[in-house]
Amino acid sequence: MGQAPSSPADSTSRDTALWLWPPPEFLDYDSTDHDLTADLPDDCLAHIFQFLTAGDRKRCSLVSKRWLLIDGQNRHRLSLAAKAEILPFLPSLFSRFDSVTKLALRCDRNSFSLTDEAFAVISLRCSNLTRVKLRGCREITDLGMESFARNCKSLKKLSCGSCDFGARGLNAVLEHCKVLEELSVKRIRGIHETAEAVKLHVSPSLRSVCLKELVNGQVFESLVASRTLKKLRIIRCLGNWDKVLQVNGDGESSLTEIHLERLQVSDLGLSGISKCLKLETLHIVKTPECSNSGLVCVVERCKVLRKVHIDGWRTKRIGDEGLMALAKHCLLLQELVLIGVDATHASLSAIASNCKKLERLALCGSGAIGDVEMACIAEKCVALRKFCIKGCPVTDVGIKALALGCPNLVKLKVKKCIVVTGDVREWLRERRRTLVVSMDGDETKGQVMGSEDGGGGLETVVEEVLTPVADGGGDGEVAGGGGGRLAMLKTKLLASKNFVAFTLRRWLLSEATSST
Repeated sequence: MGQAPSSPADSTSRDTALWLWPPPEFLDYDSTDHDLTADLPDDCLAHIFQFLTAGDRKRCSLVSKRWLLIDGQNRHRLSLAAKAEILPFLPSLFSRFDSVTKLALRCDRNSFSLTDEAFAVISLRCSNLTRVKLRGCREITDLGMESFARNCKSLKKLSCGSCDFGARGLNAVLEHCKVLEELSVKRIRGIHETAEAVKLHVSPSLRSVCLKELVNGQVFESLVASRTLKKLRIIRCLGNWDKVLQVNGDGESSLTEIHLERLQVSDLGLSGISKCLKLETLHIVKTPECSNSGLVCVVERCKVLRKVHIDGWRTKRIGDEGLMALAKHCLLLQELVLIGVDATHASLSAIASNCKKLERLALCGSGAIGDVEMACIAEKCVALRKFCIKGCPVTDVGIKALALGCPNLVKLKVKKCIVVTGDVREWLRERRRTLVVSMDGDETKGQVMGSEDGGGGLETVVEEVLTPVADGGGDGEVAGGGGGRLAMLKTKLLASKNFVAFTLRRWLLSEATSST
């Protein structure tokens, strides 16, 4: 009803489509002994897989070994369960996965991982690998890493965690993989107190180093001192790190990003960081020995800082003195996160007055930040776009002042501020209709203020924490606390809820259309 009559071309195409299929009496759909796709050529089935999403292709690979092999014909990224029993299947597997450049090998802690022999077979079959991730491969030794490094000289990124090889294997990678750009090492048991030093050979391409939860991570001192290194992350590693951080050349370092978290590092280490004149991003997270003196030393020389995250861990060793020096010397500051730092009106006023480009500001866990400080931010932070306040004694007056005074504000997050009431949400809905607000007990989370009730204008707003994940390639922890997994779970639940609602509306709409 309401449709145009079918044209002759339509009937011809329909007849052609019917002619391609055999008569129904020759198809036994109820038979469990015959696979209907068994008669399809491999190339045809591989072409069909190209139209599927990554998740669908992973699920299809579980149907049969043939589907798994065919799916890998044009695939450049592969993730395998790296168990010991995979060795006999590697030749046939990589005969189809012949163009893999990104490989992830994971093994759970209750299983035996693949051995050096299997790892060598993989390196021979996939000599063009550029990215490799190893997780829980405890049976791979230094010998296996050496053979892998000799065969995969095009490697650009290596991330290894919970493995048993040591400095010898990593030295082989640095020696043979001349184009290595990123190295991430996490919980490597072979790097112990008697381990040899990890030496950087002729590798001018190394750009990023991440060290996490190591017993003797100081053996990477030569990598930290590399003149080509741009990003350095050291997280929850034992021992004193002042000496390692002091080896940076005076003004010759290329470091632009440094992340220190839960380390034994003092103002001496920060004085070494001050030699990195190109530094743009600095994270000092839960390092109780760092004080105002070290921060002042850094900001006086690193004047191009754009992002600064400080988690004082409520030790009160970093406060107004360091922040006022930051406001005086770092005029290009765009992002500032203060957690457990008692910043007062004096330091916040200096930052708001001097840092005209400040766009993102987060203040968490400070008892000295109230309505007066909020009014100061509202008056002077004209460029502010995203603001987060958590666990501070502000009231509705301070929130309203911020909303009225920051014309470019697009996102506001208020958490665990017990004096703030729910009435301010309705006030913001009326005054700032385009402002995205996230508050405690907000059941309309993800709703853009000002969207009409009948318009269905919902936006999935991911709760942004300005402190990034510690390890870009692994399980990170947010500097502001241990709620990273909970936030991810909330996001997944919200996304699934929105997807179900969207599917239901689409189904009802299609039924209404077909009925007319």
